[in-house]
Amino acid sequence: MKQIATLLACSLPLTGIAADMRFTGKATPPDSDNVIYEERHVVEGECTGGLFRPTSQTVTYVRGDANTFAKKTLTYDQSPLRPSVDFQQPGFNEVMDIRNRNDSELDIKWQTPEGNTETSTVAITEKLVVDAGFDNFVRRYWSEVTSGETVAFDFLAPTRSKAYGFVLEPTDDDRINAAHTVRIEPSGTILSFLVDPILLGYNENGALTDYLGLTNIRKDKDSNYRAHIRYTVETTPDCELTR
Repeated sequence: MKQIATLLACSLPLTGIAADMRFTGKATPPDSDNVIYEERHVVEGECTGGLFRPTSQTVTYVRGDANTFAKKTLTYDQSPLRPSVDFQQPGFNEVMDIRNRNDSELDIKWQTPEGNTETSTVAITEKLVVDAGFDNFVRRYWSEVTSGETVAFDFLAPTRSKAYGFVLEPTDDDRINAAHTVRIEPSGTILSFLVDPILLGYNENGALTDYLGLTNIRKDKDSNYRAHIRYTVETTPDCELTR
């Protein structure tokens, strides 16, 4: 009977075990050590088959004495690459709401700093990545990235209600002190003249250590901060981030 019970247990489908990941990022200007703001991330998810899968994420943006000035919540119930997003910057009266509808289309509602509300719909393709889904995208293609391959994808520009072609590729840059450094840049020639590449750093386990590039935090009504964000991982799930 004991052997039968063991065989039955081994044949049952693996169920997820609740897990989370917490990390904090300090954003500084690319050429300075003066902290502009902090990002406090809490990613909730589950370990299934020894691999971590995120289900939701909250990001709290703080300055100085822990004064919260912006907040973002993400839900990965439809796809780890295309979360639904609710991002608010009250100081600029700005709200960006992105809803993933059955992983077939995105409904976008943007309350602009000027006080207008713009709505749009974007069709979803398998290559589309949304917001912080880029982090999960890197881990999904971890073996390709760490072996020197280039991966093409589309990234959503929600304020333009459009997705643009980008490539993800390994690189070396002395500004990033990490086990692995990757670069995200536009695949189109014209856009490459308008958009600077983004550099990302990862440790050996697949956790984000660095972000260098344009952020989603406004410097003023007309521009966002460009920053180097260095992350400190506080807790990790009891399973692998990559495979």
